[in-house]
Amino acid sequence: MKYKCLVTQEYAIGEYRLVPIRFEDRFEIMKWRNEQMYHLRQSEILTIESQDRYFLSVVTNLFSERQPNQVLFSYLKGNKCIGYGGLVHINWINRNAEISFIMDTLEENVHFEFHWKTYLKLIEEVAFLGLDLHKIFTFAFDLRPRLYRALEEMSYEREARLKEHCFFESKYIDVVIHCKVKNDLYG
Repeated sequence: MKYKCLVTQEYAIGEYRLVPIRFEDRFEIMKWRNEQMYHLRQSEILTIESQDRYFLSVVTNLFSERQPNQVLFSYLKGNKCIGYGGLVHINWINRNAEISFIMDTLEENVHFEFHWKTYLKLIEEVAFLGLDLHKIFTFAFDLRPRLYRALEEMSYEREARLKEHCFFESKYIDVVIHCKVKNDLYG
């Protein structure tokens, strides 16, 4: 499927690509989301039925909208899906969006920073060139210091720390927000 809101549908760096989210990847995505609930805003285990329902009722409709509230991609190495993400909570008036990304749990354990940096390069092209957004940002529970390192190495600015913003494992934890504003590289 193709996004009506994008002229370019595929973004690539070497053997790594972002393509419009593929229906065939939904169960791998479900597996990773269930394995990594600790850092997601997901309150219950996804099931085959709930995943199918989400893809058929929500994801399918995104492709035909001129200004969808999210654009989602399968992150591929060759033709194998090893992650997924996109731009979510898109604000078309203020031209900003939150970055979302999750990768295969095994890849996360071994190549976390590499995949995050590769993904950020790709999603920046989508955001700044494809959608002409002004600003993109992450909203992350303060649980993964490796994420902040990767973001800062890719010139994302730590914009805010929301103190004790989320309740996690019987205690309140901070949320850290990093952002990048469109610059000269992206016209």
